[in-house]
Amino acid sequence: MHGRIRTWGPGALVLLPTVLLLGYFVYGLIAWSFNTSLTNRHTARKGPADYVGFENYGHLFGEDRFLNSLKNLGVLTVAFIVGTLIFGLLWALLLEKGVPGESIFRSIYLFPMAISMIASGVVWGWLLNPSQGADARGLNRLFEILHLNFLENPWWTAGSRWTTMASIALPAIWQLSGYIMALFLAGFRGIPPELREAARVDGASEFKLYRHVLFPQLSPIALSALIILGHMSLKLFDLIYAITGPNQFRTEVPAIYMWNTLLRSDQAKAAAIAIVLLAVVAVLVIPYIAYTVRQESEE
Repeated sequence: MHGRIRTWGPGALVLLPTVLLLGYFVYGLIAWSFNTSLTNRHTARKGPADYVGFENYGHLFGEDRFLNSLKNLGVLTVAFIVGTLIFGLLWALLLEKGVPGESIFRSIYLFPMAISMIASGVVWGWLLNPSQGADARGLNRLFEILHLNFLENPWWTAGSRWTTMASIALPAIWQLSGYIMALFLAGFRGIPPELREAARVDGASEFKLYRHVLFPQLSPIALSALIILGHMSLKLFDLIYAITGPNQFRTEVPAIYMWNTLLRSDQAKAAAIAIVLLAVVAVLVIPYIAYTVRQESEE
Protein backbone atom coordinates (compact mmCIF):
# COMPACT_ATOMS: atom_id res chain seq x y z
CA MET A 1 0.00 0.00 0.00
CA HIS A 2 2.74 2.42 0.98
CA GLY A 3 4.63 1.53 -2.18
CA ARG A 4 1.64 2.43 -4.33
CA ILE A 5 1.24 5.76 -2.56
CA ARG A 6 4.91 6.53 -3.16
CA THR A 7 4.37 5.73 -6.84
CA TRP A 8 1.34 7.88 -7.65
CA GLY A 9 1.24 10.18 -4.63
CA PRO A 10 3.74 12.88 -5.77
CA GLY A 11 2.11 13.06 -9.21
CA ALA A 12 -1.34 13.38 -7.66
CA LEU A 13 -0.16 16.21 -5.40
CA VAL A 14 1.28 18.06 -8.40
CA LEU A 15 -1.96 17.69 -10.37
CA LEU A 16 -4.28 18.47 -7.45
CA PRO A 17 -4.17 22.31 -7.71
CA THR A 18 -4.87 22.14 -11.45
CA VAL A 19 -7.76 19.71 -10.94
CA LEU A 20 -9.26 21.91 -8.22
CA LEU A 21 -8.95 25.08 -10.29
CA LEU A 22 -10.45 23.41 -13.38
CA GLY A 23 -13.19 21.87 -11.29
CA TYR A 24 -14.25 25.24 -9.89
CA PHE A 25 -13.56 27.78 -12.63
CA VAL A 26 -14.54 25.58 -15.61
CA TYR A 27 -16.93 22.80 -14.68
CA GLY A 28 -18.27 24.52 -11.60
CA LEU A 29 -19.13 27.69 -13.53
CA ILE A 30 -20.64 25.62 -16.36
CA ALA A 31 -22.92 23.99 -13.79
CA TRP A 32 -23.76 27.41 -12.31
CA SER A 33 -24.60 28.78 -15.77
CA PHE A 34 -26.82 25.81 -16.56
CA ASN A 35 -28.57 26.19 -13.22
CA THR A 36 -29.11 29.93 -13.86
CA SER A 37 -30.53 29.19 -17.33
CA LEU A 38 -33.30 27.16 -15.68
CA THR A 39 -34.49 30.09 -13.53
CA ASN A 40 -36.42 33.31 -14.05
CA ARG A 41 -33.53 35.57 -13.01
CA HIS A 42 -34.11 38.24 -15.67
CA THR A 43 -33.01 41.25 -13.59
CA ALA A 44 -30.08 42.25 -11.40
CA ARG A 45 -32.32 41.91 -8.34
CA LYS A 46 -30.73 39.84 -5.60
CA GLY A 47 -32.54 37.03 -3.88
CA PRO A 48 -33.83 33.58 -4.72
CA ALA A 49 -35.12 32.83 -8.20
CA ASP A 50 -37.83 30.40 -9.24
CA TYR A 51 -37.08 27.47 -11.49
CA VAL A 52 -38.88 27.53 -14.83
CA GLY A 53 -37.28 24.50 -16.44
CA PHE A 54 -36.35 24.86 -20.10
CA GLU A 55 -38.68 27.80 -20.64
CA ASN A 56 -35.79 30.17 -21.43
CA TYR A 57 -34.55 27.80 -24.16
CA GLY A 58 -38.02 27.64 -25.68
CA HIS A 59 -38.23 31.44 -25.77
CA LEU A 60 -34.75 31.63 -27.31
CA PHE A 61 -35.53 29.34 -30.22
CA GLY A 62 -38.77 31.20 -30.79
CA GLU A 63 -36.98 34.56 -31.21
CA ASP A 64 -36.21 35.85 -34.68
CA ARG A 65 -33.17 37.68 -33.33
CA PHE A 66 -31.58 34.56 -31.85
CA LEU A 67 -32.35 32.48 -34.93
CA ASN A 68 -30.81 35.23 -37.08
CA SER A 69 -27.66 35.15 -34.92
CA LEU A 70 -27.44 31.36 -35.37
CA LYS A 71 -27.76 31.72 -39.15
CA ASN A 72 -25.05 34.41 -39.13
CA LEU A 73 -22.84 32.09 -37.08
CA GLY A 74 -23.39 29.23 -39.52
CA VAL A 75 -22.43 31.35 -42.53
CA LEU A 76 -19.44 32.83 -40.68
CA THR A 77 -18.25 29.35 -39.69
CA VAL A 78 -18.45 27.99 -43.24
CA ALA A 79 -16.70 31.04 -44.76
CA PHE A 80 -14.02 31.04 -42.07
CA ILE A 81 -13.26 27.31 -42.24
CA VAL A 82 -13.23 27.08 -46.04
CA GLY A 83 -11.13 30.23 -46.52
CA THR A 84 -8.62 29.34 -43.82
CA LEU A 85 -8.18 25.76 -45.03
CA ILE A 86 -7.70 26.88 -48.65
CA PHE A 87 -5.13 29.58 -47.88
CA GLY A 88 -3.38 27.47 -45.24
CA LEU A 89 -3.04 24.51 -47.61
CA LEU A 90 -1.95 26.77 -50.49
CA TRP A 91 0.82 28.38 -48.44
CA ALA A 92 1.91 24.97 -47.14
CA LEU A 93 2.14 23.68 -50.71
CA LEU A 94 4.28 26.66 -51.73
CA LEU A 95 6.66 26.21 -48.80
CA GLU A 96 6.69 22.42 -49.10
CA LYS A 97 8.44 22.81 -52.44
CA GLY A 98 11.41 24.36 -50.63
CA VAL A 99 11.39 27.99 -51.79
CA PRO A 100 14.39 30.25 -51.06
CA GLY A 101 13.94 32.21 -47.85
CA GLU A 102 11.42 29.73 -46.48
CA SER A 103 11.98 30.81 -42.87
CA ILE A 104 11.16 34.42 -43.78
CA PHE A 105 7.92 33.46 -45.53
CA ARG A 106 7.00 31.15 -42.67
CA SER A 107 7.49 33.97 -40.17
CA ILE A 108 5.41 36.35 -42.31
CA TYR A 109 2.57 33.84 -42.55
CA LEU A 110 2.64 33.14 -38.80
CA PHE A 111 2.98 36.79 -37.74
CA PRO A 112 -0.79 37.55 -37.67
CA MET A 113 -1.22 34.95 -34.93
CA ALA A 114 0.87 37.14 -32.62
CA ILE A 115 -1.72 39.93 -32.89
CA SER A 116 -4.67 39.93 -30.55
CA MET A 117 -8.14 39.63 -32.07
CA ILE A 118 -9.22 43.00 -30.69
CA ALA A 119 -6.20 44.79 -32.22
CA SER A 120 -6.75 42.98 -35.50
CA GLY A 121 -10.42 43.96 -35.40
CA VAL A 122 -9.59 47.65 -34.95
CA VAL A 123 -7.28 47.63 -37.99
CA TRP A 124 -9.65 45.61 -40.15
CA GLY A 125 -12.53 47.81 -39.08
CA TRP A 126 -10.71 50.67 -40.82
CA LEU A 127 -9.74 48.52 -43.83
CA LEU A 128 -13.35 47.42 -44.30
CA ASN A 129 -14.71 50.96 -44.16
CA PRO A 130 -17.87 50.92 -46.31
CA SER A 131 -17.42 54.46 -47.68
CA GLN A 132 -17.02 54.61 -51.45
CA GLY A 133 -16.17 57.19 -54.09
CA ALA A 134 -14.57 60.43 -52.94
CA ASP A 135 -15.05 59.45 -49.27
CA ALA A 136 -13.51 56.00 -49.69
CA ARG A 137 -11.28 54.71 -46.91
CA GLY A 138 -9.29 51.55 -46.30
CA LEU A 139 -9.44 48.89 -49.01
CA ASN A 140 -12.00 50.84 -51.02
CA ARG A 141 -9.56 53.76 -51.18
CA LEU A 142 -6.79 51.39 -52.34
CA PHE A 143 -9.05 50.04 -55.09
CA GLU A 144 -9.82 53.58 -56.20
CA ILE A 145 -6.13 54.51 -56.37
CA LEU A 146 -5.45 51.39 -58.46
CA HIS A 147 -8.43 52.23 -60.71
CA LEU A 148 -10.16 49.04 -59.65
CA ASN A 149 -13.38 50.80 -58.75
CA PHE A 150 -15.45 47.73 -59.60
CA LEU A 151 -14.00 46.05 -56.50
CA GLU A 152 -15.31 48.74 -54.16
CA ASN A 153 -18.18 47.48 -52.04
CA PRO A 154 -19.97 48.25 -48.76
CA TRP A 155 -18.49 45.14 -47.14
CA TRP A 156 -20.51 44.14 -44.09
CA THR A 157 -23.00 47.02 -44.17
CA ALA A 158 -25.07 45.82 -47.14
CA GLY A 159 -25.72 42.84 -49.37
CA SER A 160 -26.76 39.29 -48.57
CA ARG A 161 -26.02 37.38 -45.40
CA TRP A 162 -23.23 35.50 -47.21
CA THR A 163 -21.40 38.64 -48.36
CA THR A 164 -21.86 40.30 -44.98
CA MET A 165 -20.50 37.43 -42.90
CA ALA A 166 -17.80 36.59 -45.47
CA SER A 167 -16.52 40.16 -45.01
CA ILE A 168 -16.38 39.58 -41.26
CA ALA A 169 -14.57 36.27 -41.85
CA LEU A 170 -11.78 37.95 -43.85
CA PRO A 171 -9.80 39.19 -40.80
CA ALA A 172 -10.12 35.80 -39.08
CA ILE A 173 -8.94 34.01 -42.24
CA TRP A 174 -5.95 36.35 -42.44
CA GLN A 175 -5.12 35.74 -38.79
CA LEU A 176 -5.44 31.93 -38.67
CA SER A 177 -4.27 30.84 -42.14
CA GLY A 178 -0.64 30.82 -40.95
CA TYR A 179 -1.51 28.41 -38.15
CA ILE A 180 -3.19 25.99 -40.57
CA MET A 181 -0.20 26.40 -42.90
CA ALA A 182 2.09 25.28 -40.07
CA LEU A 183 -0.09 22.20 -39.42
CA PHE A 184 -0.14 21.13 -43.07
CA LEU A 185 3.56 21.90 -43.56
CA ALA A 186 4.43 19.71 -40.57
CA GLY A 187 2.26 17.00 -42.10
CA PHE A 188 4.06 17.23 -45.45
CA ARG A 189 7.45 17.11 -43.77
CA GLY A 190 6.40 14.07 -41.75
CA ILE A 191 5.59 11.94 -44.81
CA PRO A 192 8.44 9.45 -45.44
CA PRO A 193 10.36 10.33 -48.61
CA GLU A 194 10.20 6.66 -49.60
CA LEU A 195 6.51 7.08 -50.46
CA ARG A 196 7.29 9.89 -52.89
CA GLU A 197 10.13 7.94 -54.48
CA ALA A 198 8.03 4.80 -54.87
CA ALA A 199 5.20 6.77 -56.51
CA ARG A 200 7.59 8.45 -58.95
CA VAL A 201 9.19 5.10 -59.81
CA ASP A 202 5.71 3.79 -60.63
CA GLY A 203 5.32 6.68 -63.07
CA ALA A 204 2.96 8.89 -61.03
CA SER A 205 2.75 12.50 -62.19
CA GLU A 206 3.11 15.33 -59.68
CA PHE A 207 -0.67 15.79 -59.61
CA LYS A 208 -1.32 12.10 -58.97
CA LEU A 209 1.46 12.04 -56.37
CA TYR A 210 -0.30 14.68 -54.30
CA ARG A 211 -3.80 13.38 -54.95
CA HIS A 212 -3.27 9.68 -54.26
CA VAL A 213 -0.23 9.62 -51.97
CA LEU A 214 0.38 12.86 -50.07
CA PHE A 215 -3.09 14.29 -49.47
CA PRO A 216 -4.50 11.03 -47.99
CA GLN A 217 -1.66 11.13 -45.46
CA LEU A 218 -2.86 14.57 -44.34
CA SER A 219 -6.43 13.53 -43.55
CA PRO A 220 -5.88 13.35 -39.74
CA ILE A 221 -4.35 16.83 -39.81
CA ALA A 222 -7.20 18.15 -41.95
CA LEU A 223 -9.71 16.72 -39.45
CA SER A 224 -7.87 18.33 -36.53
CA ALA A 225 -7.75 21.67 -38.37
CA LEU A 226 -11.46 21.42 -39.13
CA ILE A 227 -12.35 20.86 -35.47
CA ILE A 228 -10.01 23.61 -34.24
CA LEU A 229 -11.36 26.16 -36.71
CA GLY A 230 -14.94 25.10 -36.05
CA HIS A 231 -14.80 25.74 -32.33
CA MET A 232 -12.74 28.92 -32.81
CA SER A 233 -15.42 30.34 -35.12
CA LEU A 234 -17.94 29.98 -32.30
CA LYS A 235 -15.77 32.21 -30.09
CA LEU A 236 -15.28 35.09 -32.54
CA PHE A 237 -16.57 37.77 -30.21
CA ASP A 238 -13.86 40.41 -29.87
CA LEU A 239 -13.12 40.54 -33.61
CA ILE A 240 -16.76 41.18 -34.55
CA TYR A 241 -17.19 43.59 -31.65
CA ALA A 242 -14.18 45.66 -32.74
CA ILE A 243 -15.23 45.80 -36.41
CA THR A 244 -18.98 46.40 -36.24
CA GLY A 245 -19.77 47.23 -32.64
CA PRO A 246 -22.26 45.43 -30.38
CA ASN A 247 -25.52 46.63 -31.92
CA GLN A 248 -25.34 45.49 -35.54
CA PHE A 249 -28.21 43.11 -36.26
CA ARG A 250 -26.66 42.19 -39.63
CA THR A 251 -23.49 40.76 -38.07
CA GLU A 252 -24.79 39.64 -34.67
CA VAL A 253 -23.79 36.14 -33.59
CA PRO A 254 -24.87 34.34 -30.38
CA ALA A 255 -21.78 35.51 -28.47
CA ILE A 256 -22.59 39.17 -29.24
CA TYR A 257 -26.26 38.59 -28.42
CA MET A 258 -25.26 37.01 -25.11
CA TRP A 259 -23.13 40.05 -24.28
CA ASN A 260 -25.97 42.46 -25.06
CA THR A 261 -28.35 40.34 -23.01
CA LEU A 262 -25.97 40.32 -20.06
CA LEU A 263 -25.68 44.11 -20.22
CA ARG A 264 -29.45 44.22 -19.63
CA SER A 265 -28.88 42.05 -16.53
CA ASP A 266 -30.94 39.21 -18.01
CA GLN A 267 -28.76 36.55 -16.45
CA ALA A 268 -31.05 33.60 -17.16
CA LYS A 269 -31.32 34.33 -20.87
CA ALA A 270 -27.59 35.03 -21.22
CA ALA A 271 -26.82 31.75 -19.43
CA ALA A 272 -29.16 29.89 -21.78
CA ILE A 273 -27.33 31.34 -24.82
CA ALA A 274 -24.01 30.31 -23.27
CA ILE A 275 -25.23 26.74 -22.74
CA VAL A 276 -26.47 26.55 -26.34
CA LEU A 277 -23.00 27.61 -27.54
CA LEU A 278 -21.42 25.04 -25.23
CA ALA A 279 -23.68 22.35 -26.71
CA VAL A 280 -22.64 23.30 -30.25
CA VAL A 281 -18.96 23.11 -29.26
CA ALA A 282 -19.58 19.72 -27.62
CA VAL A 283 -21.18 18.41 -30.81
CA LEU A 284 -17.99 19.34 -32.68
CA VAL A 285 -15.38 18.31 -30.14
CA ILE A 286 -16.69 15.18 -28.41
CA PRO A 287 -16.86 13.01 -31.59
CA TYR A 288 -13.34 14.14 -32.46
CA ILE A 289 -12.06 13.21 -29.00
CA ALA A 290 -13.77 9.82 -29.23
CA TYR A 291 -12.27 9.25 -32.67
CA THR A 292 -8.79 10.22 -31.46
CA VAL A 293 -8.98 7.96 -28.39
CA ARG A 294 -10.17 5.04 -30.55
CA GLN A 295 -7.34 5.58 -33.04
CA GLU A 296 -4.74 5.68 -30.28
CA SER A 297 -6.11 2.54 -28.64
CA GLU A 298 -6.00 0.68 -31.97
CA GLU A 299 -2.38 1.71 -32.49
